[in-house]
Amino acid sequence: MPEPSPGTAPDDALRAYATLYPDVAQAGSLRSALQAQADRDGHRLTVEPNSSPGWRRVAAQVTAGDRSAHVLMAAHTRSFTVSCWTGEVQMADGSTDDLAEAAGAMDTWQAGARLAELLARRPFLHTWELAEAHERGDAIPVRWRQLREHAASERSLARRHGPELKDLLEAAHAQPRLRALSPGRSVHWLTFSRRAAPPICRDLPRAAPIGDGRYRLRFADGRLQETAGAAAAVTAIVEALPDDALPA
Repeated sequence: MPEPSPGTAPDDALRAYATLYPDVAQAGSLRSALQAQADRDGHRLTVEPNSSPGWRRVAAQVTAGDRSAHVLMAAHTRSFTVSCWTGEVQMADGSTDDLAEAAGAMDTWQAGARLAELLARRPFLHTWELAEAHERGDAIPVRWRQLREHAASERSLARRHGPELKDLLEAAHAQPRLRALSPGRSVHWLTFSRRAAPPICRDLPRAAPIGDGRYRLRFADGRLQETAGAAAAVTAIVEALPDDALPA
């Protein structure tokens, strides 16, 4: 079904938003409203609807190369949430009630701005340490530090298997081949990947504490093994690493 032209009455999908978003309702969709705003402000953007059928009227995006920016309308307050991505890594986000600011943030990001410039020009956005590390190209050591700090926190140590996870992380970090890989958590498993950005590698061994100082290992072929002690678990992981288990 074609989207309504500007000036038409809002359809059922936007009727609940009409009070908070009269500009969007009149445009017929967030995509149309953002495109019109971008055109008025001289931004060279081609705004696309969200690919999910349920969000086509209230979400929109722009994509060029490995960069994308997404906008979503809140339901109960006038707020456009903008998120900026490089590949599958979220680099910044924030909310504004100003449609022009949302369109401007999309344009700034898609024009190639680095994070510092993006936040200076669009102060409603914010970022975080790991996103900045991805931009610098040193996300792997930051991921290691963050995981180790979290595992050593009182809250984590108080949890079941918390001390065992800390021991596993420390033993893995002390091993150069594993320290060069990106660590991660998947439920109870400690995972390793050649790259810090998603998707993580699925062909490298992983380990999980199971109590009483023991660890369960899972290998790429589905084989399971149990070891006693973090050092033994790390030794088994390293021995099972393929030759190409190097940072991508």
